[in-house]
Amino acid sequence: MKLNKTSLALAATVLLWATAFPAIRVALDGYGPAQLSFLRIAVASLALGAVAPSLGVRRPARTDLWRIAIAGGAGMSAYQLLLNWGEIHVPAGTASLIVAAVPAMSAVPAACFLGERFTPTKAGGSLVALAGAALVAVSGKESGYTAAAWAILAAACSQAVYHLTIKPLLHRYSGLEVAAYAMWAGTALLVPLAPSTVRAVLDAPAGATGAVVFLGLLPSAAGFVIWGYAVARLSVTAATAALYLVPAVTLAASYLWLGEQPRPLAILGGLVTIAGLVLLNKRGSSTKRVQAPRPSPSRAVTPEAPVTEGLPAATRR
Repeated sequence: MKLNKTSLALAATVLLWATAFPAIRVALDGYGPAQLSFLRIAVASLALGAVAPSLGVRRPARTDLWRIAIAGGAGMSAYQLLLNWGEIHVPAGTASLIVAAVPAMSAVPAACFLGERFTPTKAGGSLVALAGAALVAVSGKESGYTAAAWAILAAACSQAVYHLTIKPLLHRYSGLEVAAYAMWAGTALLVPLAPSTVRAVLDAPAGATGAVVFLGLLPSAAGFVIWGYAVARLSVTAATAALYLVPAVTLAASYLWLGEQPRPLAILGGLVTIAGLVLLNKRGSSTKRVQAPRPSPSRAVTPEAPVTEGLPAATRR
């Protein structure tokens, strides 16, 4: 069976984002959560900045700057800070089980603000998925585990805000442009962390720094660009549903890379979450693919460019 480009983009995103969780654990051996957050997205920003001129990345319209600031603040700055702090106490595989609740968190706002259908089946799936995430969050007994797990759940909320915020932008800009705008905005918000990050780089072991570079170039720079390509062509609910595969890949990667074995209760919670997400994405709901307009790199972006946010996904062409 031949896979289309959108399916391949989703598969690549799953693989890249799954490997990020164990890489964060490695990076935390040499960096604090704040320094890791800034350095990771700074590396990604530099990589995107290097390719931006040759790939025709345009300047965004002023009317879109507030949305870009929200995307950068929620999906980059807040997400990195919360996830990195949480993984100090929570194993990588377990963290991925909590973040798997992102599609459930995205479904209701997508129905309210983007016109996507929210059926009783989707409502039930969202509740089941969130219950599973909560079960994972309370599965540990060590000091600091529960607070860190809730911080990771807050990171998942931040990621849900990002997915919803970029959807309207992807009707005017390419996936590369949206990822670059958000990454640059998120990096700018964390600039106050630059001095302490420089000091950390000088003292960190080579393995930890290598993990940060990996995180910046692949899961961040490449991952968010590929994700933008996929979500531009699908509804938010359909695109984020693919992310329920991330925990399975992360658990395997964490076992091979770090030797981690998640607790039985955490695995049970993860299975409940995935069951809820399967229900959330059950056929019969509105998950029609969207053919997003392909912006021309040579065309200037103007504030008068048509906005399609708020329209049902099936009406966009």
